Amino acid sequence: MTERKHQVGIMGGTFDPIHVGHLMTAEAVRDEYKLDKVIFIPAANPPHKQNQSVTPAIHRFVMTLLATCANPYFQVSSLEMNRPGPSYTIDTVYELIHRFGKNTELYFITGADAIQEIPSWDRIEELLGVCQFIAATRQGCVPNVDNIKDYFGTLGKNRIHRLATPELEISSTDIRERVKKGYSIKYIVPEQVEQYIYKEGLYR
Repeated sequence: MTERKHQVGIMGGTFDPIHVGHLMTAEAVRDEYKLDKVIFIPAANPPHKQNQSVTPAIHRFVMTLLATCANPYFQVSSLEMNRPGPSYTIDTVYELIHRFGKNTELYFITGADAIQEIPSWDRIEELLGVCQFIAATRQGCVPNVDNIKDYFGTLGKNRIHRLATPELEISSTDIRERVKKGYSIKYIVPEQVEQYIYKEGLYR
């Protein structure tokens, strides 16, 4: 009998800050695909944000820890923080394959908006060959995902999937703006993350 592959989700991102939308998406994918765990990996040096101001990685890492600690299926990795240079997903995935072995199937979880950017990712076709992609979709975003699947042809059809998740119009950019303007972020981020943001004076 063939041994079942270990199913691991990867939730990569800047997480500046992490919010309930990230958590709900990760849990929805974990539940639907029966993943053994989801690893959140804050990007230390996001290649697509080289010219933007990003909160120091240690703050984003701690907030991600605080946000995920109540879920036994969620883990947080400092893998990209420990590697110099830009945080390319292909490098991260190969390091995870090396750690977990070939009997592990990796699923990279992203949003339907972000999936449109993957044609510009470093060595993307190679990445699709070793890692499945799950695009969390909301109403109106399905065509975007299907267009990307078509763009990659057979590879896209076999390796990019979409999953409808609860609609939440939340973005990290909006949260930073709310803090800057003195508006409440309660219930948009986990309570521990809210407290950490205020304690450390982030986004002022």
